[in-house]
Amino acid sequence: MKRIDTPLQGCCILEPKVFGDARGWFYESYSRRAFADVGIETEFIQDNRSFSAAAGTLRGLHCQVDPAAQTKLITCVRGAILDVVVDVREGSPSYLRCFAAELTAENKRMLYIPKGFLHGFVTKTDDVEVFYKVDAFYSPDHDRSVRFDDPQFAIDWGVETPILSQKDTQNVRFCDSDIRFFYDKGDS
Repeated sequence: MKRIDTPLQGCCILEPKVFGDARGWFYESYSRRAFADVGIETEFIQDNRSFSAAAGTLRGLHCQVDPAAQTKLITCVRGAILDVVVDVREGSPSYLRCFAAELTAENKRMLYIPKGFLHGFVTKTDDVEVFYKVDAFYSPDHDRSVRFDDPQFAIDWGVETPILSQKDTQNVRFCDSDIRFFYDKGDS
């Protein structure tokens, strides 16, 4: 497993070692030992999958607040996405900064997102399936969303008119939300 740190403190890209031959390929998508070897000790307790039929489908920006905040590990297992995170941990060296990574079935990259980040993605192809692991159960009472087009973040999603859920059309700007996270120097 190779770890590639991003400009956002604690957020990283993981590249698995892929073994391929004429039959196809194999890789370990998760190994507690391999993750520990690159400094990730998160205990994941729930797996989620999402399917998006059309290119330009945008999901986000989402998070869960404390005490149900989630660390996430995102993988695109079919198609391609632009995965976007925003550090919203007050006091963080990368507070309010955004980062985007292309995750595809072909590149097999994973994005590790610590607690205290907003997360969203837009599909770059039709028929996209995303798999993600989290370290806290889903909690409707702690679920929060922020507008994908919040001017405070000025994210370039690469689509003019994204396809949104009814819920995501009603999201608030970050400055109007009750989302509060605080940076702990041990988060890196």
